[in-house]
Amino acid sequence: MSFSFLIGFLLASGVGLWFWRDSLGAREQARAASARACRLSGVQLLDDTVALERLWLRRDRDGRLKLERLYVFEFTDTGLIRRTGSVLLIGWRVEVLRMEGGDLLVP
Repeated sequence: MSFSFLIGFLLASGVGLWFWRDSLGAREQARAASARACRLSGVQLLDDTVALERLWLRRDRDGRLKLERLYVFEFTDTGLIRRTGSVLLIGWRVEVLRMEGGDLLVP
């Protein structure tokens, strides 16, 4: 095993661990925002979870390059009909939260 291979492996492992940790934090932000929006709207967040739909790079308001993530979730008001919502994050900041039947902006 060469030294350059070892350095490359360690660097790739470090980037992978950073991405994994960052993704867990972003997903928790999206889940908390969707749970709060459902509670304020008087509906039930189904499965108490969100799912990553898209991931790409975007510049934030200050011009810094960050990961933009779109998470989707399902909720119900009657227990019979599933409705969808989405949470858009830039970094860990919630930019927009949408729920079927209307838009809800979250600062």
